[in-house]
Amino acid sequence: MSETVSLDFELKSPIERVWHALTDSAMLSKWTFFDTDDFQPVVGHKFQFRAKPAYGGDAIIIHCEVLEVDKPHRLSYTWVGGPANNIVHTKVTWTLTETDDGVTRLHLEQSGFDPEAKQAIGGAKYGWTQMLNQLHSLLASSPAR
Repeated sequence: MSETVSLDFELKSPIERVWHALTDSAMLSKWTFFDTDDFQPVVGHKFQFRAKPAYGGDAIIIHCEVLEVDKPHRLSYTWVGGPANNIVHTKVTWTLTETDDGVTRLHLEQSGFDPEAKQAIGGAKYGWTQMLNQLHSLLASSPAR
């Protein structure tokens, strides 16, 4: 058995803007804790998320490979990495749906956690919640494209 982190957000932005924020390297670097300059929404594409060192620790590199792209409704990729003492091998899946009033419902699942990895699971919940709040603020403050 494995554990899954599952989060739901509503964003007052059209689905295409939210998709762009999930699939554009420059946008990803604005709302996530990571830098990436090599993301492409293409199945099989390999890329990295790089976190800056925090509190004197080592930089964290997350190795990823795109598994599924169904623009603008679904995106998934592998997620392998983390702090040296807490490497996880999981899958991140984003599902987007748009309501009639232009709100995008964003569902995140990060699946495949070892049930014993309570720190990694808690860290993922906290981290994704913080980053999705940043995404909400970014989309609310930036003009529509």
